[in-house]
Amino acid sequence: MAKGALAVETPAQAVRSAEVLVTCLADQWAIQEVLFPAERASLLAGKTILQMATIGPSHSRGLEDAAIAHGAQYLEAPVLGSIPEAKKGRLLLMVGATLAQFERFQPLLSVFAESPVHVGPVGQAAAMKLAFNQLIAGLTASFSLSLGLIQKEGVRVELFMDILRDSALYAPTFDKKLLRMLERDYENANFPIRHLLKDTDRFLDAADEHGLTAACLQGVRDTVAIALAKERARNNLPV
Repeated sequence: MAKGALAVETPAQAVRSAEVLVTCLADQWAIQEVLFPAERASLLAGKTILQMATIGPSHSRGLEDAAIAHGAQYLEAPVLGSIPEAKKGRLLLMVGATLAQFERFQPLLSVFAESPVHVGPVGQAAAMKLAFNQLIAGLTASFSLSLGLIQKEGVRVELFMDILRDSALYAPTFDKKLLRMLERDYENANFPIRHLLKDTDRFLDAADEHGLTAACLQGVRDTVAIALAKERARNNLPV
C-alpha cells in the first residue's frame, strides 16, 4: 500500500484499474473464470494479459485467442523456481510472445527475473515449463525410489550419496530433497503436490497430442495421485 498498491475487492475492479493484468492462478480453468466471463471480458479491450501459471501449450494458445477476440494482448511467462529462488531473486522466466511484445515489456518482465528468456511464440514457453516440471516429477520419484531400496537393504546412505555425487547421474535437487526424505518431513513444501499432479496431467495431455510415448510418466503420475490422496486423508479433506 505504501508503495502505491491499490487493493480491490473484485476481479472487475482490478481489470478496470490496470493496463497490464498479471495472473498467476492454479490452472487454465481458474484463468478462464477470472478473465473471461461475459460480464468481465468486455473490460479487456486495450489491456495486456501477462499469464504466469503452468498450463498446457494448447490451453495457452486458446487463452491468447480469447484475449485477442476481446481486444487484448496476451503473453505467457511461466517461471522456473520456487520460494527460495523467489526470495533470492533467481527465478528463471520463460516468455512466450512475439519478439516485439518481449522487447516492449522487458522492463516489467525484468521485475520477475534478472534475465527473462524469449522462448518463442505463445505455447512454446508453456511447453518448456511443462518439460521442466516433468523432470521435477521424474527425478523426485526416481531418487526417492533408489533411496528407498538403499535404506531397505541397509546400505549406508552417505556412501550412496558420495558415489552419486561423483557420477554423471547427480542432480543438485537430490541433495535439496535428501534430508526431508530421510526424515520423512513433507510439511511446508515449496511446491504443493496437487500442483505437481496437475502439471503432470498437463504434460501427459501434451504428449498425447504429439504422439509421444509417456508410459513411464504415467507411473509417476499414479504415484503422485496416491501421495495426494494420502495427504488429503491425513488432513481429513475430501479425496
